[in-house]
Amino acid sequence: MSMSNNIAEGSGCDSDKEFARYLNIARSSTFENANIAIILQRRNVIDEKTKKDVLDRLELLCRKISRFRTSLSF
Repeated sequence: MSMSNNIAEGSGCDSDKEFARYLNIARSSTFENANIAIILQRRNVIDEKTKKDVLDRLELLCRKISRFRTSLSF
């Protein structure tokens, strides 16, 4: 949720530069969520396949956020 919340909050910014800052925070949150998935798997809350699926989706999302950020003009 932190990723989407940062993107939503940033979309209300007055400039692309300020919005890019929120996108950076959202991108950083993908790494935080990856760490949570690893911890959950180590504690046997989720299995290895679920962890891998989550990490794959987070990697894709991270790339999308990065590409979106580079498309901004500031």
